[in-house]
Amino acid sequence: MSKTNTDTAGTGTTAPGTAASGAAGREDGDLTAAGSRLSTAPQEDAPTLPSLGVVGWARWFWRQLTSMRVALILLFLLSLGAIPGSLIPQTGQDETKVADFMERHDTLGPLYEKLGLFHVYSSVWFSAIYILLFVSLIGCIVPRTWQFVGQLRGRPPGAPRRLTRLPAYTTWRTEAAPEEVRAAALKILKGRRFRAHAAGDAVAAEKGYLREFGNLAFHVALIVMLVAFAWGQLFKSEGNKLVVEGDGFANTLTQYDDFKSGSLFSTDDLTPFSFDLKGFTGTYERTGPNKGTPRTYRADLTYSEGADGAERTTKVEVNKPLEIGDSKVYLVSHGYAPVVTVRDGKGKVVYRQPVPLLPLDSNVTSSGAIKVLDGYRNAQGAKEQLGFNAFFVPTFKGAGQGEMLSQFPALDNPVLAVSAYHGNLGVNSGIPQSVYQLDKSDMKEFKDSGGSLLKKRLEPGQTLTLPGGAGSITFEKEIKEWAGFQIVQQPGSGWALAGALAAIFGLAASLFVQRRRVWVRAVPGPDGVTVVEMAGLGRSESAKVPEELGALAGLLYDKAPGAPGPDPDPDPGSASEPGANATTDDPPAVPAEGAEKK
Repeated sequence: MSKTNTDTAGTGTTAPGTAASGAAGREDGDLTAAGSRLSTAPQEDAPTLPSLGVVGWARWFWRQLTSMRVALILLFLLSLGAIPGSLIPQTGQDETKVADFMERHDTLGPLYEKLGLFHVYSSVWFSAIYILLFVSLIGCIVPRTWQFVGQLRGRPPGAPRRLTRLPAYTTWRTEAAPEEVRAAALKILKGRRFRAHAAGDAVAAEKGYLREFGNLAFHVALIVMLVAFAWGQLFKSEGNKLVVEGDGFANTLTQYDDFKSGSLFSTDDLTPFSFDLKGFTGTYERTGPNKGTPRTYRADLTYSEGADGAERTTKVEVNKPLEIGDSKVYLVSHGYAPVVTVRDGKGKVVYRQPVPLLPLDSNVTSSGAIKVLDGYRNAQGAKEQLGFNAFFVPTFKGAGQGEMLSQFPALDNPVLAVSAYHGNLGVNSGIPQSVYQLDKSDMKEFKDSGGSLLKKRLEPGQTLTLPGGAGSITFEKEIKEWAGFQIVQQPGSGWALAGALAAIFGLAASLFVQRRRVWVRAVPGPDGVTVVEMAGLGRSESAKVPEELGALAGLLYDKAPGAPGPDPDPDPGSASEPGANATTDDPPAVPAEGAEKK
């Protein structure tokens, strides 16, 4: 036996018994090796893997960072990080609320401060997530873009050897020449906006590149939105200004009632413009369930751009801002400013101007303060300051009709209630104070005849006389209105909008457009009659591929009608024999994708 084996080896042939035993031995060895790999026991003689090194670890980290999994995780973390920015007071929006939160929460307040939850969007951890997501998207997009460009520059791949194995397939015989069939197929496919070309004995076509383009557009749009938001946050400015009818505003920092801006914003970036409020118009529903609801809120302005710009007139309404350069002027609030006159004991006018009061409800019940700072002397001739708490209702229900609350936002029955004080208002102490509140710590009450605080409800034209020859205050018949404006300058908002629209378009294209390929093969059959095969393949599961292939096959069948006789069996012995029992009197049928082809 050994001699036979030796001779066989020497002659270059192998005996059947020897080959079988050798194959069995190799199979047993393979099974043993495979079984050993299933074991979790440590191997004593396992080879020592080489160290990755700095470059290897850097590449590994880059691959992980630019993977889709990590990008989704970072996007999820960014969404989670934005939650505390919406629920917890932020210093950039309302420092008063932050201070109040710190005062009421002795434990959570310092903890939130350390975690940066009072300034989420400028915190280190939120910025880190933001930057990592930005880098991840760029690292994901660049190679995919080059790959997509390469696909666009190339041609669809040639037809597989066995088209019968594709999920959508049909075939028939025709008396047309193979060249004519391929030419007709090429024309039909290009007419259906396929990228098609002749490849050997077949035509290869592909369609649906918009899917990958949409995917890339979606990711690029995310980057554009991230850059636009970051740019807008760094260079934005936002301020509020209350303007009474007849007054104006110039876009300088000192003119704002309150102002906040991004960390890289400079006052030199303010758009130069100014405007005057010529009048305000407000109308309201008089009857029905919506009584008191505003119908018209309109501010009539004259404005000019730059130092020497020509004056123009415009109307600003809610959600219809005035746009000047990069700035937008929004109408955000409205109220009343009763005109009051204060005289000293000798009848000299020491104060006469409209006093803006802040609304407390939807019917514009308002409150505020009147402060006479300079020019007043009391009955003894000493310099003093006067202060009045003011409470105003545009439509008073009447004395003895409950609390003094407005019944309607229009000026149907205006009443101004004032209470009087004298002394030092504390405006020179260096401590900021609200113009709508009195600091009564150094003030004394004017007393009425009963020894109570002097106060009175005034109708337009009425006067409250201060006791002891201290003077008087008059509620004039003129009542002006004021409008609150928000001036916003946020560069990048246009880019953010464009990015959002592009993201929606890209997402829709990536979800609803399908990438698919179609091949048409036309070759002479054994009997000399041309055999036509058509097959389609989608990059994802879709019932549209068989439907589309059926429509294309119907068009091609009109150009190359079937020849009499049975269809050929293109893959003898195969489990799938499409069209084997069909005649060529009817157009070919395409089985549904994934179904058994018979």
